[in-house]
Amino acid sequence: MTVLHHRADGAGGAHPLILGPSLGTTLSSWEPQTSALARGRQVIRYDLPGHGGSPAELLPVEATVGDIAGLVLALADHLGIARFAYAGTSLGGAIGTWLAVHHPDRVASLMLVSTSAHFGEPDRWHERARLVRTEGIAPVADTAADRWFTPAFVADPAAQALVAGLRATDATAYAASCEALASFDLRAELSRITAPTLVIAGREDRVTPVDHARLLADRIPGASLTEVAHAAHLVTVERPASVLAALRCHLDGFGETGDTTSPGDDGSRYAAGLAVRRTVLGDAHVDRAIATTTEFTSVFQDFITRYAWGEIWWCTFNNSTQPSRSRPRLAMEVGRRPRWLDTRPSASSVLRVATE
Repeated sequence: MTVLHHRADGAGGAHPLILGPSLGTTLSSWEPQTSALARGRQVIRYDLPGHGGSPAELLPVEATVGDIAGLVLALADHLGIARFAYAGTSLGGAIGTWLAVHHPDRVASLMLVSTSAHFGEPDRWHERARLVRTEGIAPVADTAADRWFTPAFVADPAAQALVAGLRATDATAYAASCEALASFDLRAELSRITAPTLVIAGREDRVTPVDHARLLADRIPGASLTEVAHAAHLVTVERPASVLAALRCHLDGFGETGDTTSPGDDGSRYAAGLAVRRTVLGDAHVDRAIATTTEFTSVFQDFITRYAWGEIWWCTFNNSTQPSRSRPRLAMEVGRRPRWLDTRPSASSVLRVATE
C-alpha cells in the first residue's frame, strides 16, 4: 500500500504528534519546530499528494479535504497509531479540522495554524486551479512570497527555499487541492469538535486573515487563540519561536501524566515548569508572554520556564511537606515574584539573573 511520504522524528512509541503542511509546501515547513517538539514525542511530518515525496496519484478525481484527511488516517494506521495530537498549517489545518469533526476518537489534541473553516469564495480557488492547469505552477510561485510572508521576510533564505519548493510541486495535484479548498466549509460543524484546540494566526496574514482564526476559536468549544505579531501566512517559518512556544504550551497543558517525581530532562522540566507557571500566573498572562516571544527572547523564556518554574518552584509546589503552605497559598506567594520573569529581558534584567 502506498502512503503519504513522511518522516518520523523522536522516540518511537512516545506520544504521537502529526504535523500537516500548507498547500504548496512540504514537510520542511515544520523543520524549525520539529527537534524541540520531538523531545518525549514521536513527531510525524507528511507531504501532501504531489508535494515533496508524495505521489500525485494518491489524490482521487474531484478530491475533497476529507479525501486528503483519509490519506492521513491511512498513514496513521500504517504506522500503528490509533490516537494522535495534530497540528496543521492552512490546508494542513483544514485536514486537522475535518479529522476532529469526523473522527474525534482519533484526535487527542488539535492545533490549527493559519487556517480557516472556509477559505473564502470558491471562485478564486477555481480560478487558481484553471491558471495552474493552463500555465503551470510558475505564475503562482512568482507571487507566493508576497502571499506567504511579510515584506520584511520575503528575501530571507528560508522564504526563498519554500518558494523554490513550490516550483517543484506537481501542477495537477496543486490544482486539485485548490478545488478541494473551494468546496471546504465546516463553519456549521465546528461545535462538534471535542479535542482541546489551539488556534494560531499571524496578524499580517492576508491568505487566512485573523478574523478566520477568531471564528475558529469562537466556535470550537474551549478553544484558545494566539495571534503572532509581525507574521503573515507561513508563521511557522517567519516566527518559529513564537509558534513553538504556543504549541508546547498547548501540548504540555493537555498531556500531563500526573507524575510528581522530579523532572529529569529538559523536556520534562519545561512541561512541569509550564504547568506551574500557568497555575500561578494564569493562562491569560502566560499566553500574552508567549505571543510576544521573539527569536531573541525565546532562549530566555525557555530558561525561566525550565529552571525558575520547572526546578525551583516546581519542587516547592509539588513536594512541600509544610501543611500551612497549601497550593493556593504558594500561588499567591509566587505570584509576587518580580514581573521580569514573564516579560522581555532587558540587558539589566539578564545581568540580574546572572548575578542573583
